[in-house]
Amino acid sequence: MAKRTAPDGTSIPRERLLQTASGLFYQEGIHAVGVDRIVDEAGVTRATFYRHFPSKEDLVEAYIDGEDAGIRGALAGAEAAIEDPKQLVEAVIEGLADDVARHHTRGCPFINAAAEYPDAASGVRRAVQEHRTWFRAELERLLAAAGSSDPEGAAAELVLLRDAAMVGGYLDGWERVLPAFIAAARAAATR
Repeated sequence: MAKRTAPDGTSIPRERLLQTASGLFYQEGIHAVGVDRIVDEAGVTRATFYRHFPSKEDLVEAYIDGEDAGIRGALAGAEAAIEDPKQLVEAVIEGLADDVARHHTRGCPFINAAAEYPDAASGVRRAVQEHRTWFRAELERLLAAAGSSDPEGAAAELVLLRDAAMVGGYLDGWERVLPAFIAAARAAATR
């Protein structure tokens, strides 16, 4: 019998489903991709799918949670590596730029998901809102530590700039958007 769990105890079929769905959702859109396609491309049965995800929306929430975890991990890694608060803010700006250039070339996965789930009370929209609330609060905390005179306002600007950069990078090409994003983000961070 094939091993069904990874050394860390996670379910291999569940991780395959989530990885497959995450790629498809981001590249093609959530509603454009059906459960049958996810099951087929992940190489699992429908029963396995529903054992791990009682509904497609549960899978979408897990996808959003995975995107959130990636950003939280990147920030934690930067904080562990950089002690100076101002250098950390600069690293965050560069990290956001790198993320748009290399990983999120089709816009923001949170904005994309929110657009497909207009009901603000849905689990997907709640997961998106939780991420955005956390992200803004973390930026505010970092900016305060770096001596910003208005960390709340600067954090709000950085969130807005990140949103715009992800959409602009997708529509206009990152090479065109990068200089404007970096300049605006640095200006916001130093206010």
